[in-house]
Amino acid sequence: MPAFLTIFQESRRLGQTIAPAALIPMLIAQTNALRVMAPQARSDDRARILTLAARFAEYTGWMAQEAGDDGAAMWWTDHACDLAEAAGYHDLAAYALVRQALITMYRHNAPGTVELAQLAQEQTENPRICGLAAQREAQGHAIAGDYDACLRALDRARDLLNVPGEDDEPIIGTSTVDDPVTLATAWCLHDLGRPEMAVELFDAAIRRIPVHAHRARARYTARWALALAAAGETERACHEVKPVLEALARADSATIRVDLRRLAQELARAHHKAAVRELAPRLASALHAGALHT
Repeated sequence: MPAFLTIFQESRRLGQTIAPAALIPMLIAQTNALRVMAPQARSDDRARILTLAARFAEYTGWMAQEAGDDGAAMWWTDHACDLAEAAGYHDLAAYALVRQALITMYRHNAPGTVELAQLAQEQTENPRICGLAAQREAQGHAIAGDYDACLRALDRARDLLNVPGEDDEPIIGTSTVDDPVTLATAWCLHDLGRPEMAVELFDAAIRRIPVHAHRARARYTARWALALAAAGETERACHEVKPVLEALARADSATIRVDLRRLAQELARAHHKAAVRELAPRLASALHAGALHT
């Protein structure tokens, strides 16, 4: 088991720097190995083995979404739920609903995002998972343009995510971002039509993301660039997005490309500016390369 746990932790680190399609086969192999081991294990070890298998399956789902395969992402997330239930770890099944809500969020399905996030909060008392679910709920309200409901959910998320976890409890969700609620707040403010406020929050929060967390930095920087463009800071948006394009060339991400497509549309309104004309071929190339992956 310790060896598999080390592989899981290293896989998450690798997921920050390499293309998801390169990582998925290894994640599937580890999931299947643990699933086969579980029935042969002693009863007191079986639950731990199945729980770790569920973590691998859940992360496989996330990498499938990053690879642009939402169908596989849902299948692996559902499989993670089944493994977690078999292990008696109902909290992970609730977290799988948060993951499903992420898929609906990127489809800009506000009602589906809010519904899944609220259902997750009803199914667990785990503070971290409830906090992540409240954060996702806020993003759903932001897409719907419901400012008050969004801020209430963000306040709830911050309170819940500040509750200390057990020392031996596995980290659920991001382990590279120490203040996810501030970043989620900035994300929501942009969707709520307040890009200037979003820019200010992104500016401070992104600097605190570790430099080795390439995928996380690229994701939020893409959103930052989108907010900058919406706020009229076109040249700065073009400057800040360049590292995102470099990161995308190393570690493909379908979710980051969603925001880059929106950025391309936003920048098209300022096509007469030199910074936009300079960036446009690189941005188009990145989006075209992504289309070939999907």
